Amino acid sequence: EGSSSVVSQFDMKDVEAVGLVKFDFLGLTTLTILDWTLKYIRNQDSGIRIQGKTEAILSESRIPNPESLSLENIPLDDPATYEIFKTANTTAVFQFESRGMRDLLKQARPDRFEDIIALVALYRPGPMDLIPDFIARKHGKSFDYPDPRVKSVLAETYGIMVYQEQVMQMAQLVGDYSLGGADLLRRAMGKKMPEEMAQHRGIFRAGAAKSGLKEAKADELFDLMEKFAGYGFNKSHAAAYALVAYQTAYFKAHHAAAFMAANLSAAADDTDKVKQFYEDARANGLTVLAPDINRGEYRFVPLDTKTISYGLGSIKGTGESAIASIVAARAGTHGRQGGPFTDLFDFCERIDKRIVNRRVIEALIRGGAFDAIDDHRARLLASVGIALGAAEQAERNAQQVSLFGGADAAEHARPQLVEASRWDARTFLREEKVALGFYLSGHPYSAYREELGQFVHASLDRLTSSGGEYGRGAQSVLIAGVVESMRFQKTQSSRMAIINLSDGTATQEVTVYGELFDEYRQIIVEDAVLVMEAKVRNVRRGGGDEAESVFMRINAEKIYDLNAARNRYARGVRLICNGQSSAQKLKELLAPYRNGPCPVSIVYHNRSACCEIELGDAWRISLHENLLQSLAAWLSEPNVRIVYN
Repeated sequence: EGSSSVVSQFDMKDVEAVGLVKFDFLGLTTLTILDWTLKYIRNQDSGIRIQGKTEAILSESRIPNPESLSLENIPLDDPATYEIFKTANTTAVFQFESRGMRDLLKQARPDRFEDIIALVALYRPGPMDLIPDFIARKHGKSFDYPDPRVKSVLAETYGIMVYQEQVMQMAQLVGDYSLGGADLLRRAMGKKMPEEMAQHRGIFRAGAAKSGLKEAKADELFDLMEKFAGYGFNKSHAAAYALVAYQTAYFKAHHAAAFMAANLSAAADDTDKVKQFYEDARANGLTVLAPDINRGEYRFVPLDTKTISYGLGSIKGTGESAIASIVAARAGTHGRQGGPFTDLFDFCERIDKRIVNRRVIEALIRGGAFDAIDDHRARLLASVGIALGAAEQAERNAQQVSLFGGADAAEHARPQLVEASRWDARTFLREEKVALGFYLSGHPYSAYREELGQFVHASLDRLTSSGGEYGRGAQSVLIAGVVESMRFQKTQSSRMAIINLSDGTATQEVTVYGELFDEYRQIIVEDAVLVMEAKVRNVRRGGGDEAESVFMRINAEKIYDLNAARNRYARGVRLICNGQSSAQKLKELLAPYRNGPCPVSIVYHNRSACCEIELGDAWRISLHENLLQSLAAWLSEPNVRIVYN
């Protein structure tokens, strides 16, 4: 509406029939990421931030002339870029992020741009069957060309017809086709038009005969071309994709901080992507600083070639206008003095509270953005209300003529922060995940690692198949971790759950089949600590010799939540008491959990004696988190010990 542009709603074939040309336009976020990366690189060199422009950033860039760096002059023969592909270090590399493509890269080990184009074209249903032969030929397997004349056409793909253009060129060289005729042949082959194919076969025979090629050999070549044209890819399309892929890999190899900052910024609303890019940045030697209200901007920003400032806009519950307002207040606006915020009260007094409301401030606190000012997140969160109230009162006072002093009096009139207990590690990380979408400061399994490590001996990063390749004779192994996420897949008989289980050393996918999942579905929830008896086996993926890959599959057989695992594997619980402890208090705490599997022993000591007493079977208990917390609150945590060995 309101546009003078002509819009067609006709069928694609009808539009082409009247002589119009059909174009497909793809809106790629990757192009925005490349643009941001270039800007970051140039501003690193000049020492100016992209946003805010309030502080100079460190410049360690070694680009000879960053102002002249552009997508057009990136060299296509850069060894470091091909190393990114060969090692499958392709997180954030366009078109090459999937597990299957990574497996393919490790086998193909591309070392020239033509290989990148070919892999883009081959990694699709249909042409995937050509991948084993392509890899084998690239790495030395001998092969013959279907006709000596087509060597120049097929050399770049090791004698395999990968592209539609190659089919057209072969028709020209062997069948004496014109370029337009070859395009019609390609279309007929690709769309499997029998009548047209019969006509083209006669044309191809006649053209081949001009160069002395016999009819039988011409038919053999025609059949070969028809086979490949059925799933041949358009090379110009593949080359364009490959170029974008190469550009992203080049920046990851040479300007990793700028490139990953751009990717993190583009994915700010997708916490799964932010977590993936964050972990990949760290794996590639980069430091992503924690959120900081005195340094952060809306987007992730590279501070130097190894350091990235966390984008405050990726904290859930903030928003671009709120962060822009905070950055402006930090810079100094409307005649107010800028500079770092000194405390929560100073922050609330200087921000525009119509834009930066209570919800935004609480999200920033949960995400750790105030830690550089005050790392007592529980106290800050409890004090947001009074800080906003004090700021509003200070504004009202400023509008009146004060008889009792100016700014100093207002400063001294500030209330105290609300006293609150510091969060324990679990609460700390849980609140942080609410704001960031993942654990940044630590891992929730860390709180249980020492305890569960007494009977769970296999960390997820060192997990290997116990049954050898393909799972023959696989034995159960005990694993543990926190449920990061899960997804479901349908099987022939039911559905299965794929759980991402993480213990801080690695994240592994664990398969839970339908009946087992139904049995344990109440405890399989996000952020739950689970212990599993599982079988680990190696499984083949793919077909053929060269393209085949082997990966590890973990199938759960039994699943325990934390309480069930403790009751299953604990030998007992030891409570260390002193002469001031109350037997009546102990009885009250244990009573609701009696008749369980776990024996209780009391280590009692006073000034003159020490002894260990095991309570009778009537006082065996069920180990439950609530009971353990109550005992720890009474006796202190070191005096409550679960014995596993």
